[in-house]
Amino acid sequence: MTASATTSRQTTHIPIAASVMALGAGVVWSFGAVTARLAKQADAFQYLIWRSVGVLVVMEVMTAIRRQPMLLPKAYTSGKWMLSATFGLLLASLTFVYAVKTTTAANASFLGSVTPLAAVVLARLVLGERLSRVTLGAIVVAFIGLIVTVFGDLHAGNMVGNIAALTASVGFAIYTISVRSNPDADWSPVLPGYAAAMIVLCSVITLVNGETLFPPARDMAYALGHGAVFIVVGTMLFNHGSKHVPAVPMTVFAQTEMVFVPLWAFLVLSEAPKAATVVGGAIIFAAVVGKAVLDTAPGAVQPVQEY
Repeated sequence: MTASATTSRQTTHIPIAASVMALGAGVVWSFGAVTARLAKQADAFQYLIWRSVGVLVVMEVMTAIRRQPMLLPKAYTSGKWMLSATFGLLLASLTFVYAVKTTTAANASFLGSVTPLAAVVLARLVLGERLSRVTLGAIVVAFIGLIVTVFGDLHAGNMVGNIAALTASVGFAIYTISVRSNPDADWSPVLPGYAAAMIVLCSVITLVNGETLFPPARDMAYALGHGAVFIVVGTMLFNHGSKHVPAVPMTVFAQTEMVFVPLWAFLVLSEAPKAATVVGGAIIFAAVVGKAVLDTAPGAVQPVQEY
């Protein structure tokens, strides 16, 4: 059940262990951008094939160990919202990895981090949820950040990558509102579901382009590790944390990926973000986190879920 509550009348205790898991999820996910950049000879589609193989194999092996039915069929037989979530994650993963391959890691991370704001807009259109003045203000501020970030790449030939990163945020937003339609449902089939679809889609694109399905072994290893470790472990940490941490703090915790992707890119790849990218990213970060903080300010009315 969901009810309206005034934050000034209640205190929300956020478990430390669950919060660390939620923060850790973003850190784990952030490593994936580095492996995608290190796989220099595999294009985005080849990389996604083998990353998806890693996700699919690990998820189904874990399911088999638990002696449970396969997850994959459930992704396509559990109703429209499960299909919507699967499509959203497919779109997000495809476009984000393409962005990482075609623009800077910092740009891909910052532009892709508007997901929480894209989600509330889609929630308004699809679920009929109201947009508060705080949300509208955050969207305006984030849009300014997007303009600053993109403006820094106007002459760098990375506009396609920037657009892909923004599309990724829409894909994640579709996934978010799909999950929000029934928070108590088991959404684990989405991972193998989108992974299988990705393997088929990217294999067809790769073959049509006249490329091989088997890039260099080193690049395949990077992709397999990304899927089997970073995607699966990060998602498990985030899902566990979300059961104990309210939605608004989770919005803040999820931004750790945005912070760490440029950091790893700088430390591992010696890829320093442009000044405009940093400024634009800071504005977007302020918009997303600022909205979360204002939503929990005394006197703010928001939906409160029972856990």
